[in-house]
Amino acid sequence: MSLWVDKYRPKNLGSLSYHGTITQNLQALARSGDFPHLLIYGPSGAGKKTRIYATLNEIFGSQVEKLKIDVKTFVTSSNRKLEFNVLSSAYHLEITPSDMGNNDRVVIQDLLKDIASIEQVDFNNQSSSKTKHRFKVVIINEADSLSRDAQAALRRTMEKYSSNIRLILVCNSISNIIPPIKSRTLLIRIPSPSTEEISSILSHVARKESVKFSSTNEAEINKFLGTLADNSNRNLRKALLSFETVAMQNETIALNNSSLSIINLDWEVLIRNLSVTIRQNRNVATLAKVRVTMYELLSHCIPARTILKTLLFNLLELFTQQTLIEELVDLGSVFDERLSLGQKSIFHLEGFVAKAMVAIDNALS
Repeated sequence: MSLWVDKYRPKNLGSLSYHGTITQNLQALARSGDFPHLLIYGPSGAGKKTRIYATLNEIFGSQVEKLKIDVKTFVTSSNRKLEFNVLSSAYHLEITPSDMGNNDRVVIQDLLKDIASIEQVDFNNQSSSKTKHRFKVVIINEADSLSRDAQAALRRTMEKYSSNIRLILVCNSISNIIPPIKSRTLLIRIPSPSTEEISSILSHVARKESVKFSSTNEAEINKFLGTLADNSNRNLRKALLSFETVAMQNETIALNNSSLSIINLDWEVLIRNLSVTIRQNRNVATLAKVRVTMYELLSHCIPARTILKTLLFNLLELFTQQTLIEELVDLGSVFDERLSLGQKSIFHLEGFVAKAMVAIDNALS
């Protein structure tokens, strides 16, 4: 049994229910004979990967849905062997080179070179419009986390093997992407869906899954789903997961119970409590407690930049002094940049907390 977020994921561009202009542009690109390199960016839960796979389905057909996981082995210049997971079909590959840290350049150079050196050919049906494309698509996740060396290697690969390979770079922000890559790709921004669009999708899923509500009043149901969409911060994935959680925990959803529409994630509660602790006690003991909490969050695969952003926003809600708010935002931007440049995330997260403590002390004294 699959999660609703996967079960109701649209398989083709025609099934997408929002951002119609973007969908039309992707359809035009898919049907054209000259498919470019793409740089697709936007916030989490906006539907970037869904649109990418729907576009691949438009180009190559349903074969792109038949996925397998391969383990590739790479050797660094120091003769160190690296194992790297690659999700692939007959027509595309999906990789996350940033998982390899500073060795992401090795993955970019070796893997893409091997892929690009082989021409994509289908001998079964030469006349099919779905197989007229003689290139293979490589989806690169978290492109904004690639090192500068890896991005430079990516630029050379795009120039050298453009006849046999098409790259689709996926990221939340393009601020860390070097200009040469931006100039060689078509930039497509996928904004978050509106609250009304998320509410409409939740309503569709509720009908399909025969979710029971305490009232049959359509206005009350829509109000509940709208509140659920609001609390998800326009993140469609989070809204669907939250709705499924509520539906699984309650045989009949009580519409008058407002607490049901608020799903607090454990890591978000942990960071919120941490911000309150920082406000109340700014000392070495608190910093030691912060270190333990940060390690726990990182070990559970919560991205360092997400931790920093969430902690900053929680701190901003606790203070009203304009100068302090401006200083905290400035500190957040400084340490966000350091996170992208450095390797030890815990150092920069602790550094932000220490600097924030000093700023709060100065403002309140």
